[in-house]
Amino acid sequence: MSNLIKAMKYDYPNEIPVGAWLLPAMWKRYGQELVRFAKEYPDIVSFIPEDVDNPESYTWGSYRLGNVTDEWGCVWTNIEEGMEAIVTGHPVPTREDILSLQLPTNTDGRLPHGFMYLRLLDLRGFEEVMIDFAEECDELQVLIDKVLEHNCRQINYALPSAGEMMHFGDDLGMQKGLAIGAEKWRKYMKPCFKKMYDIVHAAGKYVYMHTDGMIYEIIPDLIECGVNMLNPQYRANGLDNLVRTCKGKVAINLDLDRQLFPFATPSQLDDHVRECVEAFYMPEGGLGLAIEFGPDVPLENAAAVFDAARKYRGYKGR
Repeated sequence: MSNLIKAMKYDYPNEIPVGAWLLPAMWKRYGQELVRFAKEYPDIVSFIPEDVDNPESYTWGSYRLGNVTDEWGCVWTNIEEGMEAIVTGHPVPTREDILSLQLPTNTDGRLPHGFMYLRLLDLRGFEEVMIDFAEECDELQVLIDKVLEHNCRQINYALPSAGEMMHFGDDLGMQKGLAIGAEKWRKYMKPCFKKMYDIVHAAGKYVYMHTDGMIYEIIPDLIECGVNMLNPQYRANGLDNLVRTCKGKVAINLDLDRQLFPFATPSQLDDHVRECVEAFYMPEGGLGLAIEFGPDVPLENAAAVFDAARKYRGYKGR
């Protein structure tokens, strides 16, 4: 974490920070074999289940098989334990329901993934909220304001015990762009993120934001909102677009190509990590590498990615 913060601050980290997240479904598939593998990379893997043979000990909430209802009343349905669920029950099906929607009563500082933009989709359903954005109905702003109010309350509660950098996650893009388009994102969503991140900065802390999908066209806007370190996806955005919009402008904890991991050769995986490091490297920092593996990744490929990360994290330029 210290190297990650140094990278974020462009404060000449000792090496490029590397971190990995192994989905619970991967632990469930490989079991003790994955435990033995992970122990070979203690500098990269920070979590190993104490009882890998008991999935209940390391799956939680919406990663559990079955249905879970969250604090907003959204029903999450999971058909593959260890993978994330999807929302199948939307508690605000009509625009009239928006007006009577009550904010959750919990004030615990918890902001789950999908806390702002995706929360609108979870509450209304994808098709309904897309129509709301297309027609720009008055109720849409009411819904946004309610979600934003709850989020600001949660942020203020979390700040006193938060570390130097607060983490946020909200997938703003799809595989080939923003579902609502950049113009409407700037009109409706940008003020929300700006207001929330201003609260964080006013407390003297930094903002780390994870966001999946093709979002490169709004990266300048996210910088204006106050993002200090961005965690975008390589595949959805393209390396050239990320270099153009991020390098020297905002620190990036680059999400390496998850869609490549299951199918590539070890040589191709080495090339991928090297390409990313060479493209973003600056001696002062601004770069981290984020690795996520699912159950479809062979262990030999996981080893190739980790070995490449170890190999290139000390890169000092040509």
